[in-house]
Amino acid sequence: MSDSKDLFFELGCEELPPTTLTTLRDHLLSGICNGLDEANLGFGTTHVYATPRRLAVWIEGVQASQADEVVEKRGPAVAAAYDKEGNPSKAAQGFARGCGAEFSDLGTLKTDKGEWLSYKKLEQGQLAESLIPAIIEKSLNRLPIAKRMRWGDSNNTFVRPVHWVTLLFGSDVINCQFFGLDASNTSFGHRFHSPASITISSANDYNQQLAKAYVIASFEERKTLIEKQAIEAAKAVGGLAHIDPSLLDEITALVEYPIAVTGGFDQHFLALPKEVLITTMQINQKYFPVLDSNGELLPYFITISNIESSNPASVSHGNERVISPRLSDAEFFWQQDMKNTLADRISTLDNVVFQHKLGSVGDKTRRIDRLSCELAKQLGYNIEFASRAAKLSKTDLVTDMVGEFASLQGVIGRYYAAENNEPEEVATALQEQYLPKQSGGALPDSQTGQILALSDKLDTLVGIFSIGLLPTGDKDPFALRRAALGVLRIIIEHDIKLDLKDLVKLSCQQFNHDFDEDSTTKQVITFMLDRLKGYCLAKGFTPEQFVAVTSVDCTEPVDFMSRLQAVNEFSLLTEAASLGEANKRIQNLLKKAPKNVSEHFNPALLTESQEIVLHQQLQAIEKLVTPLIEQNQYIEALKVLSTLKEPIDSFFEHIFIMADDEKVKHSRLALLSNIHANFIKIADISRI
Repeated sequence: MSDSKDLFFELGCEELPPTTLTTLRDHLLSGICNGLDEANLGFGTTHVYATPRRLAVWIEGVQASQADEVVEKRGPAVAAAYDKEGNPSKAAQGFARGCGAEFSDLGTLKTDKGEWLSYKKLEQGQLAESLIPAIIEKSLNRLPIAKRMRWGDSNNTFVRPVHWVTLLFGSDVINCQFFGLDASNTSFGHRFHSPASITISSANDYNQQLAKAYVIASFEERKTLIEKQAIEAAKAVGGLAHIDPSLLDEITALVEYPIAVTGGFDQHFLALPKEVLITTMQINQKYFPVLDSNGELLPYFITISNIESSNPASVSHGNERVISPRLSDAEFFWQQDMKNTLADRISTLDNVVFQHKLGSVGDKTRRIDRLSCELAKQLGYNIEFASRAAKLSKTDLVTDMVGEFASLQGVIGRYYAAENNEPEEVATALQEQYLPKQSGGALPDSQTGQILALSDKLDTLVGIFSIGLLPTGDKDPFALRRAALGVLRIIIEHDIKLDLKDLVKLSCQQFNHDFDEDSTTKQVITFMLDRLKGYCLAKGFTPEQFVAVTSVDCTEPVDFMSRLQAVNEFSLLTEAASLGEANKRIQNLLKKAPKNVSEHFNPALLTESQEIVLHQQLQAIEKLVTPLIEQNQYIEALKVLSTLKEPIDSFFEHIFIMADDEKVKHSRLALLSNIHANFIKIADISRI
């Protein structure tokens, strides 16, 4: 291998979008690494940096040049390489000229398909520094940037204007241009604390040099420091920092030199719902709220400054002046909303469009009401609570508070319902209807919340599918994938005995527009089973096990999971593989049999000992298996059925099934059909 050097690249920009900073960073690194791989340039450990004003990559031990390579070209067949006089043919001479060689320099290549003229040539590898600029350029062009911008009078485009480019290979600058700027060994520190240029001596010194210039280049290092500072600042005022992971990432992407500053607000604002105050601080101001040991909000916040001020009190006071009017606005919204109850707002939902083909939010609410009442009736839950919760479910959407803080829909409904003296079960359901909010998120705990969440999600799924707006690719504007998975998780993890087909058909009946109910039902079921597959695979089940259960058309999620668990446990038995193969063989044989072959069974025609024993054991086993299946004790049933392994193996070994006598053949096929019928009541084990 040739010598190696460290590669360092930094792109200095105006402030990059905080929500995509790490995405840009990671794609830049992967793009350059892929380019090095494609160029056959080996490399070692990689490092990546990202701040609001820079993206940087350090790759250790990049080969200084490509390895020399022997290239062999194949020419015409040896049989066509000579004319009748034994001289090189025109084809052979043309091949030699094309290779820049004499005919005498050619060799031969033997393959399975014959012998050919060939020419071997040693091609010298290119220097890495000549390949690196194009590799970086390609990576930059492929960054996932939704909208590129131009600046100045150039035609260069990027997510933000670029101000400097640093490119080192070892200690040497690679002479090239990016975005009209010459690459150099110059970088820049903090915009205010250290605005002068910095000469980067080597990739290994970059992190330390920037730290001296008030820039913490590592995103992870900066993130850890921010979290530590926030925790210490909250502790200083007797509280705990409420650190939302996504907010922590966003703040990390906004600062280069983080300094935590504590501020406070008037205690009377604590009378507002804490979620409102937390949302105001997090979303509008990028502050970390402070909680007490019981999780209650304290009148403090922590902001992360991008400068080390000589007067921190002034920074704190400035932030306090900003947050106060924000909280006053929230207080005003609360007071205005209190002038009307949620029940007063029900009629206004008819003025809010849900989807123009599916009607208003009021129409959706009435469908949810009917569906919720039916589900409550089926499950033995409180119908009055279910109906009341459904009627009020969307009323907080037309409040001033949710108009300002859309992410608090449901949460505000719960608070307002409590203020309106609605039953606690109803108030709780108004918040729980939107659960789970993300993969693996909390589920509704109350019975009314579960019913409302199921009804709301089913209405959306069926309604959107009925008008043909199916999700495509990564586009899912109505969050149907999340809704489907939510329905499944609520049913499975709360052990609710409901069948998806019945649920979807019931939801279809609530709509009054023209659509194909059968087609919609099939599409929704298929869509939900796809989500169920992902859920099951995430739980550790195999695709084969999942198919084994779906093959028996089981659409009751709780029952499905019971069968799947049984199949999983059955697959661990020593008899599983043999019985799986036997069932596969039985299915292949039954394809050649009449559809009603089981009706042809005549035990009197069983004359061989192996088939008699198999029939007797099957009869005995059926008496045990049938009640087990009826009680959903699937693994116990499969364990009993597994005792058929030896008699089945003996049957296949000694009995000629496709006998010349049609009645004997059909009786033997019928016996196998009966065996298969017992297994298929649980799952198609031939699929595992």
